[in-house]
Amino acid sequence: MLVLSRKKNERIFIRDDIIVTVLKIWTDKVRIGIEAPRDVPIHREEVYKALHGKEGQPEAPTVVANPPP
Repeated sequence: MLVLSRKKNERIFIRDDIIVTVLKIWTDKVRIGIEAPRDVPIHREEVYKALHGKEGQPEAPTVVANPPP
């Protein structure tokens, strides 16, 4: 994960066609704007999980290669 610090009105460029701009900063929230081509899907995490069926599903069990006898 790349972690960056930005101030209000500063931008982050992803490829040549995606721009993320910091619009407003509160103490515990940040409002961002995203400019991207229409064919690039952009979703909040909870929407992404709902669309991809990952909401509410239990995690896969851990597989042990050689369980003790």
